[in-house]
Amino acid sequence: MESRSHYNKTFEKVKWSGQSVPDREFEHCTFSQCDLSRSDFARGRFSDCTFIGCDLTMAKFANAALHNATFKECKLLGVDFSLCKELFFKVSFEQCLLDHAVFHLRKMDGTRFTRCSLKGVDFENAHLNKAVFDRCDLDQAVFVDTQLQQADLSTAYNLAMDPDRNKLKGARFSVDGALALLGKYGLVVE
Repeated sequence: MESRSHYNKTFEKVKWSGQSVPDREFEHCTFSQCDLSRSDFARGRFSDCTFIGCDLTMAKFANAALHNATFKECKLLGVDFSLCKELFFKVSFEQCLLDHAVFHLRKMDGTRFTRCSLKGVDFENAHLNKAVFDRCDLDQAVFVDTQLQQADLSTAYNLAMDPDRNKLKGARFSVDGALALLGKYGLVVE
């Protein structure tokens, strides 16, 4: 890939696994069934881009900008989104594997996660006010000092968090999810 700037292009089945692809700009681009695992997109910019069926396992986005990036049916295992540029950071995920991804300190108010696996994901100090976790597996996800005000976790499952260590005012939970919040108190609910 010679050009550093790409507009309205479709990248299909490209294999950049383990490659360094720094300082590239992608605007209104679609990535379909690409192997981008362990790729390094340092200082890159992805604006209004869609990733469909891509493997981005352990991809690096240090100082990269993700503006309106949509991920559908992608593997994003272990991706550290906390290294992305904060300005205009906006992403959405649908049917993605995000296990062990990191969103530490990330401002993501209103972010939508739909039918995603979020096992062991680090949401410590993240801003997820009004976020939606629609049918997501949150097994061992870390919520510490996380802002979840008015977030919708009503269909999320395997949820465990300390309500005293997170901001939850107005957040929506299922009955099972709400009972899981009380787990630390050792209550028996029948």
